[in-house]
Amino acid sequence: MEVSGILYLVGTPIGNLEDMTFRAIATLKQVDLIAAEDTRHTGKLLHHFGINTPQTSYHEHNAFKRVPELVEKLLQGMAIALVTDAGMPAISDPGVELVQGCIAAGIRVVPIPVVTAGIAALTASGFATQYFGFDGFLPTDKQERRDRLEILRLETRTMILYEAPHRLLRTLADLAESLGKERRISVARELTKLHEEFWRGSIENAIAYFTMHSPKGEFTLVLEGAAPVEKTTWTDDVILMELQNLIDAGISRSDASRQLAELADLPRRQIYQLALTL
Repeated sequence: MEVSGILYLVGTPIGNLEDMTFRAIATLKQVDLIAAEDTRHTGKLLHHFGINTPQTSYHEHNAFKRVPELVEKLLQGMAIALVTDAGMPAISDPGVELVQGCIAAGIRVVPIPVVTAGIAALTASGFATQYFGFDGFLPTDKQERRDRLEILRLETRTMILYEAPHRLLRTLADLAESLGKERRISVARELTKLHEEFWRGSIENAIAYFTMHSPKGEFTLVLEGAAPVEKTTWTDDVILMELQNLIDAGISRSDASRQLAELADLPRRQIYQLALTL
């Protein structure tokens, strides 16, 4: 009878090596194999902490091939750790397909958490943290990008984005156009590293600042949520007032009733009956 192994999702530092946890080091030493996004990059980390566990590559370009191979090793009883270049696997990094494959095969998946850029930037943003969302990198496809920006425009939660330095100004310009220049934003750069920096203010001012200061390093953007839209309570008095405004503007009683019925999501007959009292 085969004994299933365990897949460990091991978080690694996003910059400062002192953020590496004791549990992560112990796990990487004890597993049979480390599946790494970049074996050369991870090799430096392993050498720093005296870890000699063998590696195999696992990244977005070979995931289709690697997933069944790793699942088979896990089903044979091996313990495997998945790591990426920085942070938690599967968060804007490879890993989702392997986790899904393990769950489908009944293999236990154990996360070994570490500092993540999104949460670190959120806590220092000064924005509300009770409700927040993570959007990662915006789509590069124009239509998908417009659709996502429209969702962000109405999102009332604090939202977290990632961006590369060469695309930062373009993204800020898109955010200004869709969300408004006055929307507040916190821009975190090189989190946990020597040149860690936070910039806070309006999107308009962020564009001005990073136009003057060439973007360098990896960026995490935290957007203040949109103000909740107050819903109109459509009492008879409110409806009559809106009807009168429309009629005064030269719109017929019938057309005014139709327009207001669509806006208030109420029966047109109900609105028209009130219009007849004017």
